[in-house]
Amino acid sequence: MLLQGVRIISFCHFLQGPAAGQYLADMGADVIKVEPVGGAYERHWSGADVFIDGVSGFYLAANRNKRSIGLDLKHEDGRAVARRLIASADVVMENFRPGVFERLGFGWDALRALKPDIIYASASGYGSSGPLADKPGQDLMVQARSGLMSVNGDAERAPTAVGLAPCDQHGAALLALGIAGALVRKAREGVGTRVEASLLNAGIDLQTEGVVAWLNGGMGPENLRRQENLATWFHQAPYGVYGTADGKFVAISLNSAEAMAKALDDDAGLRGLAGVDLYVEKNRCAAVVATAVKKYTADDLGARFDAAKLWWAPVMNYSEVAVDPQVIHNRVLERVEVKGGHATLVNHPNRYDGEVPPTRVLATETGQHSREILAELGLVEAEIERLIAGGGVAASAKEVVA
Repeated sequence: MLLQGVRIISFCHFLQGPAAGQYLADMGADVIKVEPVGGAYERHWSGADVFIDGVSGFYLAANRNKRSIGLDLKHEDGRAVARRLIASADVVMENFRPGVFERLGFGWDALRALKPDIIYASASGYGSSGPLADKPGQDLMVQARSGLMSVNGDAERAPTAVGLAPCDQHGAALLALGIAGALVRKAREGVGTRVEASLLNAGIDLQTEGVVAWLNGGMGPENLRRQENLATWFHQAPYGVYGTADGKFVAISLNSAEAMAKALDDDAGLRGLAGVDLYVEKNRCAAVVATAVKKYTADDLGARFDAAKLWWAPVMNYSEVAVDPQVIHNRVLERVEVKGGHATLVNHPNRYDGEVPPTRVLATETGQHSREILAELGLVEAEIERLIAGGGVAASAKEVVA
């Protein structure tokens, strides 16, 4: 495994931090999830109220391949165990609001005192300093502040949120990327690094192409106005989503009007766009494409576009995605055991030497590995049980390897 031998202590909750830790755990790092004694927030809440045998779908989405220990960081015993964990680690991750981790006694200087070459990686909503640092950061609010909502709608329709948490997930990938780079530096130079990620920066980074075009092209709200089928304000037609004769939808990318006219036998409409600037006149062009596409079923249109080697894709829902032959071939989804049931999870997105990293462990209970982790730190059984009985450490009644 790529990160075998790397130990990461994760004081993360919600999605951005846990997802970043999951990427690293999948690659072989020993990621220890430090949870409150009552369990992390994501154990108690789930989108669409989905729980599998009492285990939150939200938790399962971002906490694969981590071990769990429950600590009360307001209890001296809990903080003492946390300090021992940090001293044994290569990386500490946290996504509290700025200043909270430091007030608990774990700021950058305190961490370096425990482990001089520690990598300290934090994720926040807006950054560790600045006028918004103390505000709560959450994906929907960052979609609003980063400009993402404004370009997902247009100047005449209401701004539109993306139907998922793109800033959280991209922020997680960027945080994992920063940690991976810091680990390379540590291996090369023997020093630690302070890594900082934020949802705001991630949200803007997601939009690099559009942001650069807007800020350097003298754009304004009027540039957002576009024909309803067009996907973005800055691509030329036909880049967008179109309805077919059988009530389905297809995404059509950057194809020439001439090639589409030939594929769809549309001399009257599409062929009339030959030589037209498909960006300057994108709204008129998209309307012509929409009329031409509407004459065909999705299957017929797809066959014609495939024969002409044009760029297109069917619009699929998650149920259709799950049975798509390419998705199955790529092993993007994985069915795992969860207590008495099963759950379908999204796998690690990359392959290494042709293989998808396996699910090695799934901590379905808070503190499922507390005793095991404390024993690795050199504590004897009597001391472990004293810490648990004293309330500074939480452990599941039975530590079961998933």
